Amino acid sequence: MTESGTPETTHAAEEREARAIRFADLTTLRVGGPVARLVTATTPDELVELVHEAEASGEPWMVLGGGSNVLVGDDGFDGTVIRIATRGIDVRPGDEDGTVHLRVQAGENWDELVAFTVERGFAGLEALAGIPGSVGASPVQNIGAYGQELSSALLGIEFLGEGESEPRVMSADELELGYRTSVLKQGLRGVVVSVDLVLHDTTAEREVLGEALGTPVAYAQLANALGVQLGDRVPLARVREAVLALRAGKGMVLDPDDVDSVSAGSFFTNPIVPERVARTLPGDAPRWYVEPEEPDEVTPLAELAAESPLDAFLAHQAELEQVEEHASDGASTPPLVKLSAAWLIERSGIHRGFALPGSRAGISTKHTLALTNRGGASAEEVAQLARFVQQRVQAEFGIVLHPEPTVVGVEL
Repeated sequence: MTESGTPETTHAAEEREARAIRFADLTTLRVGGPVARLVTATTPDELVELVHEAEASGEPWMVLGGGSNVLVGDDGFDGTVIRIATRGIDVRPGDEDGTVHLRVQAGENWDELVAFTVERGFAGLEALAGIPGSVGASPVQNIGAYGQELSSALLGIEFLGEGESEPRVMSADELELGYRTSVLKQGLRGVVVSVDLVLHDTTAEREVLGEALGTPVAYAQLANALGVQLGDRVPLARVREAVLALRAGKGMVLDPDDVDSVSAGSFFTNPIVPERVARTLPGDAPRWYVEPEEPDEVTPLAELAAESPLDAFLAHQAELEQVEEHASDGASTPPLVKLSAAWLIERSGIHRGFALPGSRAGISTKHTLALTNRGGASAEEVAQLARFVQQRVQAEFGIVLHPEPTVVGVEL
């Protein structure tokens, strides 16, 4: 009932209840203002229906999964927030021997999915253990850690595009996955309904080796923690345990007793710059060359059949000459180098545990890349700290750091 005694509509009741909820209650950073209207989808059909309702209303709307990679401003969001709580993991035989396909609903918890695959001997996600958030958010960022990325296991997604009546399948290629990015992060509006994965089924080799081995270890820090060499294969459970321990040591595993885990994870992505920029940094600056992707070339079958060996040889020679001409003209694509954002932050004079005077937001005491809520911080305090970090790094090195979390109602 309202104060006047008239019956309250269901929609009005939802809004009243939602406004009592703040993004601080729904996100791992524990900051953010009120939610105008909060609805929850527990099935794929319900998710589609709620999106259609939100679109029909003509008001702003957004989706929220685990709330682990988002920073929402103190004014909150004056629209509908659709919280995705769908569940379900469908396991099917893969198209090739030794593979298995999984269709995972968007609301599944990511780390619980990793645990599920490890327990069943499916390799390909074990180094991604401990990443907070939902499965539906994983392709948006192309999540990655300790030598694995989602892109290596992703077949595609079920996606409900803005204004579309039904979900459609988008392949991994269509998502244009890159380092912590995709077309979803770059502006394609819609909702991930489910995620399709292909993993290595170790059942056959377990019968021979007696244990389920993960994919080859591809990250030096993880190899050191496991006491193995890069490229070695280690039991899945050991990899997951080692990754969880490494993440916990950096405050990157959610822990109610660890204030350093009250964060959005790594707040800045590692910048990718031309090699000439990387050369201006001190010699001890960590750097990794980024291999350019070769564009796909399609040759009609008719042309292949008509081409003689001599024609093929002459065409190849012409291609080599073109490459040499481009190189001599300086027209070739410059090599790209990935830098360490943590190193740049530390060398710009910002240390672990740093906080602006009077601020309740601070750099994690365990990991320079994490901006944390030290207790009662506002979204603006987190944003002020982020801007200060960006300004210091740019002033010191001329490099702009970009935020990894989705930012709503905040200026960075």
